[in-house]
Amino acid sequence: MTQQNADERPGIAAAIVVHEGRVLMVRRRVSEGQLSWQFPAGEVEPSEAREDAAVRETKEETGLDVTAVKLLGERIHPATGRLMCYTACEIVGGSAYVADADELAELAWVTLAEMPQYVPYGLFEPVQQHLDSVLG
Repeated sequence: MTQQNADERPGIAAAIVVHEGRVLMVRRRVSEGQLSWQFPAGEVEPSEAREDAAVRETKEETGLDVTAVKLLGERIHPATGRLMCYTACEIVGGSAYVADADELAELAWVTLAEMPQYVPYGLFEPVQQHLDSVLG
């Protein structure tokens, strides 16, 4: 087995799910650095589109069926060094709950005004712009 370099690790796809004036946030059982609350997210599998990974991870973690609407952007996350891809998604079915109790401790529907309590270090600018436009 060979050891992978950080830049060879799969990218992380995050779903930005807005419903009834709130955005879906999940709290991981194990924080990654200072990250505790974040958007539903997980590794992009080989030959999987980033948007498809965001949809799949949302279903696996929260039980929600969503569809990808728009890729908002990507970056190397400043705290983790991982490639992050952010996709705006909309709900097509189901109700949110902690579907993956091994990975998630809880979830919350968060208003734009409450976001700094969950993400005190600020959001990736394209994500913030999207939330401002749909929730502001």
